[in-house]
Amino acid sequence: MNNQAFTIERTFDAPIQTLWKAITDKSEMKKWYFDLAEFKPELDFEFQFTGGHEDGIQYLHLCKVTEVIAGRKITYSWRYDGYPGISYVTFELFEQGSETSLVLTHAGLESFDTNNPDFAKENFAEGWNQIINNSLFQYASDMDK
Repeated sequence: MNNQAFTIERTFDAPIQTLWKAITDKSEMKKWYFDLAEFKPELDFEFQFTGGHEDGIQYLHLCKVTEVIAGRKITYSWRYDGYPGISYVTFELFEQGSETSLVLTHAGLESFDTNNPDFAKENFAEGWNQIINNSLFQYASDMDK
């Protein structure tokens, strides 16, 4: 894969407020994303979590909110403690009647160590596809009931 940002788009049969809450409320995020000790959709808010392959190295993720447009868009930096590189994750929401389109972009992946297979763009693509197309999709489907 090349060094372009990874982008995934998915339309959910849910109102925009449901998805905004899903991507910004820590009690909702733990149902489909990561169980964060703390999270606030506020500029310069810093948070962290540990993640990685179940049978592999667990990495401490260090993140900082860099942009917020309430109800529409949130961006945060994403880097790994003790490793070079920084990337940016953006969630954008677009209202389409009773449905909501979500566009996730993960940019800056090329800044990570290309010799570490855990940081390969393919791994990020696989992870985000699982998170958005399975976990978040199931979460939104359950919320619609």
